[in-house]
Amino acid sequence: MEATEIRKLAALEDTHWWYRERRALLARSLRRMAAAGTRPGRALDVGAAGGGNTRVLRAHGWRPVALEYSAEGAGVARERGLEVIRADARHLPVGSARLGLVVAFDILEHVDEDQLAAAEIRRTLRPGGTALIAVPCDMALWSAHDVAVGHVRRYDRESLRAVVEKAGLVVDELWSWNVLLRPVAAWRRRTSTGSDLDDLHPLVNLGLRTVVTAERYLPVRSLPGVSLMLRAHRPA
Repeated sequence: MEATEIRKLAALEDTHWWYRERRALLARSLRRMAAAGTRPGRALDVGAAGGGNTRVLRAHGWRPVALEYSAEGAGVARERGLEVIRADARHLPVGSARLGLVVAFDILEHVDEDQLAAAEIRRTLRPGGTALIAVPCDMALWSAHDVAVGHVRRYDRESLRAVVEKAGLVVDELWSWNVLLRPVAAWRRRTSTGSDLDDLHPLVNLGLRTVVTAERYLPVRSLPGVSLMLRAHRPA
């Protein structure tokens, strides 16, 4: 992702409906892990950009490190007081079996050799450790936005599951997100000429946030969406 897009993301992520709900989804996953008996430990936020998800991890008791490839993103995360390392997702500078959790939201689609990034996630997780992964879905939604933010591909359920399982992880859950707004996204992508990272009017932002929040309470996770979410673990 270009430096200008990183800065734009960092400026928007505290208020933009997309990033706010993604952080809420991460927080819900962490609460469920805690309820199931997972104790917070060392965590890695791969492709952390400005560190929005890293801050969620820290707020829930984890000891996270933000990993970011770009100098711009790493600089923003450091400005926010986060522990940051710069590295490539295909070569994580972490010892094997050291982490209890790896978060990789919107990373695999940027990497040509996505199987190498998935294998590195598996290697760094301790047995029983959890991976939380998010990717954009469906090549039918491919647009100028994907080009602007540096995507290599969009996934379907089968291709995402295949990459994760080939890496040696066991998939626990795989579901769609941003289902209700998929028709809006499809229309927007047909007419877009660049990134969708825009500073929206507050009322528009609130309306979109209200719609996407409603998905928490509706049985739509098996329907086509804009993103795919996955939870997996490294087997003992």
